[in-house]
Amino acid sequence: MSDLDFYAHVATRGDVLGMGIGTQPAEWADRLGADYVDDVDAGLMRRDYGLVELSFEEAQGSWPCFGISVQVHRLRWDVESAVPAALRSSYGAFASSVRFEDLTVAINDLGYSFEPDDDATATDFRRYRVPESGVRLIVRVDVDAQGAGDLWSLSVSPAWWGETG
Repeated sequence: MSDLDFYAHVATRGDVLGMGIGTQPAEWADRLGADYVDDVDAGLMRRDYGLVELSFEEAQGSWPCFGISVQVHRLRWDVESAVPAALRSSYGAFASSVRFEDLTVAINDLGYSFEPDDDATATDFRRYRVPESGVRLIVRVDVDAQGAGDLWSLSVSPAWWGETG
């Protein structure tokens, strides 16, 4: 397995190591480890593992996950500490970036597709969507910037699930 396999899995399945929307913070800690930072404010919590960032909302004493973001751009500065050990153990070494064209081939090889889903106000980035999973892919396109053509992030949100058909 490779880091590209990880990104393709998240893009097509909407989960990280089998955990997805609705998973509780303790389950994430059991699977990804205790090396994270929590930011809690007014019934919301953001858990930052570096590469993986999670959003939780308090609901009657529990904290279900409502958003998963894979912040690929963070790897440019520090691959070693940004990738949780559990991901390195499952997928091997992670590169400091991933080309969007390589990810699209991997997505297609898994039998999935992707389509443009652009925000007309964005000029430095393009947004794509995997219709079967609803996962959004953000790609850096500013030709004057380092990393043009690289995957910036992947985002999983249940708000987008209704759009998957």
